Amino acid sequence: MTKIDTSRPETVLPTPSHTVGPFYGHALPFPGGGDIAPAGHPDTIALRGYVYDGEGNPLPDAFVELWGPDPDGRLPRVDGSMRRDPASGGFLGRNGVEFTGWGRVQTDVNGHWSARTLRPGARGRSAPYLSVCVFARGLLVHLFTRIYLPEDTTALAADPLLSRLDEARRATLVATADELGTYRFDIRLQGEGETVFLEFQ
Repeated sequence: MTKIDTSRPETVLPTPSHTVGPFYGHALPFPGGGDIAPAGHPDTIALRGYVYDGEGNPLPDAFVELWGPDPDGRLPRVDGSMRRDPASGGFLGRNGVEFTGWGRVQTDVNGHWSARTLRPGARGRSAPYLSVCVFARGLLVHLFTRIYLPEDTTALAADPLLSRLDEARRATLVATADELGTYRFDIRLQGEGETVFLEFQ
C-alpha cells in the first residue's frame, strides 16, 4: 500500500468535494426539455447558440435554462407539462398542450444548445426578453442573463437595462436572426465579448 504525503497539496488527489462538476448530465436532462412551445403554436420561435468558456472553446457539458412570458406578456401559472411513464416513473416528455414558459437544455458535444418557445411579450417598461440561467463547469454559482429579440429597435433603445450599457455590451444580450428563420444567441462566460450577467439581491 502506497502512503500519500498529505502535507503537500500537490500530492493529494482531488475528491468529488474538491471538484466542480460537471454533474449536470445525471438526472437533470429530460426528454423535450427545450420544447417549451406547445406543438403547432403560431407564435413559436426557435433559439440556438453555443456556450463558450473564457478561451473561446465550446462547452459540451453546460446547462441552459430559459423562462419567458407568453406573447401577451403574461407569466404562465400552470403546474407543468411533464408526463411520466406510470410503469417506470421515467419522463415521457411534455404533453404538448400547456405553456409553462420554462425549459432546460444541455449543450451537446459541440457546445451547442437549442430550444423552441413562444415569442415573449413585453412586460412593463422592458423590451420583450427571455430570462436565462447558465450552469457550467467551473462555476460555483450559476449565472443569470437575458435574451432580447432584435426586431423592435425602439423598445430595445428604451429598455431600462439595455439603455445603461454601452453598445458593445448591449449586443451580448440581443439575439441575431439567422438565415434559418431562427434566432442565435451565444453565451460567453468570460473574456472578449463576455455576455452581460445579472446579479439578483
